[in-house]
Amino acid sequence: MSTTTAGIGILTLRPLDPLRDAESLHAWVTHPKAAFWMMQDARLEDVERAYMEIAADEHHHALLGLRDGTPAFLMEHYDPAHRELVGLYEPRPGDVGMHFLVAPTDRPVHGFTRAVITAVMTHLFADPAVHRVVVEPDVANTAVHALNAAVGFVPEREIVKPEKKALLSFCTREDFEKAVSA
Repeated sequence: MSTTTAGIGILTLRPLDPLRDAESLHAWVTHPKAAFWMMQDARLEDVERAYMEIAADEHHHALLGLRDGTPAFLMEHYDPAHRELVGLYEPRPGDVGMHFLVAPTDRPVHGFTRAVITAVMTHLFADPAVHRVVVEPDVANTAVHALNAAVGFVPEREIVKPEKKALLSFCTREDFEKAVSA
C-alpha cells in the first residue's frame, strides 16, 4: 500500500523486520520526543526482543513506514479482544487497535505527521473486515489527541492501564472518510 501526499511524498508500509530495523527503531523509541512510547531506557536488544515478540504474535503486527523509500515511521495494529485492551472495554467485531510513531527529525516537514496518521488509517480501512479503529493514547499526549480528532477519532472515556491513564477513542470508517474529505 502506498499513498502520495503533495509536499510530503510517497508513504508506503512494509512488514517490520525486527533485526534489520532494530537500530532505526531503537533511535526512534529512545528519543525524548517518543516519551509516550515508554521505551526511553530500552537497549538495542530490548527493542529487538520486543519486536520479535510482536512478529511472533498472531494478534499484534508491526509495519515500518517509509517516506520516498526511507524509514520514517512505525505503525502497530492489534486485535483489542486479545491485546492491550482486554477487559477495559467491550470490543466489537471489526475493531482493530492502532499505535503509530513518527521518527524524530531535525528538519520537520509541515503536515507530515497528519499525512502519516492518514496513511495508517487508510491502510487499516483498506481491509473490509475493519469497521472501527481503537486507540488508547496517554491522557497527557495532547498532540496525538489533536491528530486523532483530525482523522475522525471520537474520545469515549479515560481508562486506567497498568502503564498509564489513557483516553479510549474510536474512529469508524464513516467518521474517517468524513474527516479526511472535509
